[in-house]
Parts: sequence; structure tokens; C-alpha cells
Amino acid sequence: MPFIENLLNYSSVSIVGLEKNTGKTECLSYLIKRVPLERIKVAISSIGIDGERIDQVTGTAKPEIFLREGMFFATSEKHYKKREIISEVLDISEETGSLGRIITARALSPGKVLLSGPSATAGMKRWMDEVCLKHRVDLCIIDGALSRMSLASPAMSRSVILTTGAALSANISTLVSKSAYAVELIRLSLTENPALEKLRNIERGIWRVGESGELSEQKISSAMEITKADEELLGNAKALFLTGALTDRFLNHIGEKLITNDAEIIVRDFSKIFLTQNSFRLFIKRGGKIGVLHRSNLIAVCVNPIAPNGLVLDSERLCHELSSVIGSPVYDIIKNSYEA
Repeated sequence: MPFIENLLNYSSVSIVGLEKNTGKTECLSYLIKRVPLERIKVAISSIGIDGERIDQVTGTAKPEIFLREGMFFATSEKHYKKREIISEVLDISEETGSLGRIITARALSPGKVLLSGPSATAGMKRWMDEVCLKHRVDLCIIDGALSRMSLASPAMSRSVILTTGAALSANISTLVSKSAYAVELIRLSLTENPALEKLRNIERGIWRVGESGELSEQKISSAMEITKADEELLGNAKALFLTGALTDRFLNHIGEKLITNDAEIIVRDFSKIFLTQNSFRLFIKRGGKIGVLHRSNLIAVCVNPIAPNGLVLDSERLCHELSSVIGSPVYDIIKNSYEA
């Protein structure tokens, strides 16, 4: 697929799903088979558990993970012992989780592994940085977990592959609408506010941005406390920067004033947005603006037309309709895996 070559422009990619069983592991397996190891060094891990034969939640069969010789990987001590591969240990973490320490190893033969890397986003980011530096890895591939959109943050990885499918909705129109909304958030534009670089260094609070980019912190600790804000001060802002989550509650309280003053809401990146689709669309339709400090690079959108209950959607129609809405190709990763 064309996105494989595009992927090589980035040092890391996170595979994130809009729902469980939307094809994240199939997508990971697809990448494992096709990344050009003769050109680059590749490391792989998961923030959940990948490679189990049976899903512990749904009881359905899951695709197993087969690595190629030369690939680097990270998994827990418990799952490293269960590997069916010849490998050499390169590093053992000092931190201990419920599954033991994290083992970083290199595959000396093709074979099967269970992947269960660092369970926290910060721990995964540390591992990615360390493995790239120590072993000169060119590309880290991370399989995400359900509802962990923080993995898709540009602060975490340089690029994103989004998976969606019948497990999210049995109705193609609904599925397309929900998926297109996620894509729209991922593609939000960088703010053009002159305070962009200053804001990138701010870690906490809600900040008012003035006409010339001057900053003043609001006397509230989060968007949840927006009702305590000085409304006159907020009303004169040219932008408001939130370091935390952007929620419906915040938008309902202050959105009208921002629209009236042609002011912008700025968030660190799309993973900080927790707005319902209706709230987001109404705000934008009425002239509201939302910008980000860091923009994500969406490499591909992949679909799994098969739901855990056996429902099978029309793959061609699903890919066509979603592609038409988002303006870029959509791939049936299951179909392509078998055809390739």
C-alpha cells in the first residue's frame, strides 16, 4: 500500500483504534510483514497485550504476532518467557509492573511473540526514545489500546494510523460519521497565533492570549472550573489556551463569547479534545475556531468490516463513503492482508 512508503518519513507511528476489534493488531501485522528491513531498523511494542490467541474480553480469536529476523521488540518478563523465537536480550528496565520488568530484545530468527510493553504513555515514550538512541532504530511501531488517544499525540509519536470498523457501528452511515469526526480532530490546523512558541513551553493552567500575543494566566486550574473565571477578561481575549481537556462544559459556558470576539481556543494537540461531535460541529458552524500547538501526521485510515458478532459490512461501500468524506484513501486492512 502507498502509505508504507510514506511511513518511512517518520521515526515513530502509533496505531490507534476507535473501538476494540477494529483491526489494530491486523494493521500491526501488516506493517511487520512489509516494512523494508533491508533499509531501516524497526522496533515494535504494545501498550496493551498483543499476540494472544483469544481475546480475554470478547472470547473471540485474535491474530498472533510474528516478528521478522532483525526486529527489535519490547515486552514484559512474563510474556518474554513465552516467546517462540530466538532472540537476544538488549536491556531490562528497572521499573517493575504487574507482568514484571520490560525486556528489550532483538529477534535472531522469525517467530511468534506476545507483546506487552510499558503500560503508561510516559513509560512508552521513554522506551521509544531510549531504543532509538541506543540501537539506532529508525522506526518505532506502537500498537495502542482502546480509548488511549494520548498515544496518537504528536508529543508521543511522529505519525498515526487510525483503525475503525464494524465493531464501532453496524450502520455504515453512522460509522462513517464517527470515523470522519476523529479524522477531522486529528487534522486540526496549527494555530497562527503569534504566541505559539511561548505556549509550547507552558505545562499547566488556562491562559488568556492578548492582541499582540501577551499572556495572562486565568485564576482557575482547569476547564472544569471555567464558571469561576473573570468573564470580562475572557470576553476580551483573542485566544484562550487550555493545557488540559477541552470539554462540552467549557464550550457551553464560554463558546459564545469567543465566537463574538472572533477568538480562538488553542489546545496542545487533538488528543486534548473531549467534545461530543454535535458540540464541536455547532461551535465550528457558528464561526468558532480551534487550533493546536502540535499537529498530528495521519498516515492512513484502515477499516475492519467484520464485527466480533459475525456481522460483515460491505467493505467496498464503507471504504468509498469514508474516503469521500475525509478526502483520502481508506484501506480494508483485512482484505489487503490476504490479497498481498
